[in-house]
Amino acid sequence: MHLSEKHSEKRVWLLRQGDNALILSQQLSRLCGKGPALEEDMALTNVALDLLGQTRLWLGYAAEVEGQGRTEDQLAFLRDVHQMHNCLLVEQPNGNYADTMMRQFYFDSWHYFFLRALAASSDAHVAQIAEKSLKEVTYHLRRSGDLVVRLGDGSAESHAKIQRAADDLWMYSGEMFIYDAIDEAMVAEGVAPGAEPLRTAFLEHVGAVFQEATLNMPPANAWMQRGGKQGRHSEHLGFILAEMQFLQRAYPGQQW
Repeated sequence: MHLSEKHSEKRVWLLRQGDNALILSQQLSRLCGKGPALEEDMALTNVALDLLGQTRLWLGYAAEVEGQGRTEDQLAFLRDVHQMHNCLLVEQPNGNYADTMMRQFYFDSWHYFFLRALAASSDAHVAQIAEKSLKEVTYHLRRSGDLVVRLGDGSAESHAKIQRAADDLWMYSGEMFIYDAIDEAMVAEGVAPGAEPLRTAFLEHVGAVFQEATLNMPPANAWMQRGGKQGRHSEHLGFILAEMQFLQRAYPGQQW
């Protein structure tokens, strides 16, 4: 059974949303028990669980659109690196705590405005996922922004580390706004919002938080990495999938 071009485009677009949440959830789950304080350890795990729940919604809908009998679990555990469509930002290493929080802040700053716009999607199922997820992501954005401020306006060491993380990860922050034919097709159908309003909102929010955090914001027109949405990934994703998919690969079809 072959998908029509329209359904194929929507499937890939849905996979992109699910893969973003899946890979970032996996990254955060690896920090369980390693947070700098008990409260932060619990918060990181809760955000990971929120994102995992969102993954199930997106991949479940992608499987439905695909219509070939695959499940959300199969889409998560039985695709190889080149079949994953997450943006490059979420697969960057956890690094130190400043790296983890800046990666989260950049993602949350896009994710919040993206979901807020998706709540008005022409696709009722997409709108429902967005409305449900937005409640969680509103908290994610507030939390990551607060921590960026605390680190930036804290000690000389914390300021230096969060500034370095802001500079190093900036090149991965623009891929979400670089639209290809699949993104544009979803915009044309009213499923997804256009890139420019999201980018404007993102830059304004990041700029305001950086100002409060006494951080220097990298140039908005800086060169950006791309390719993750099309299945071209960094070396990090292979290691992430090897760990995440091990049990299903070693014992195919096993269930709890």
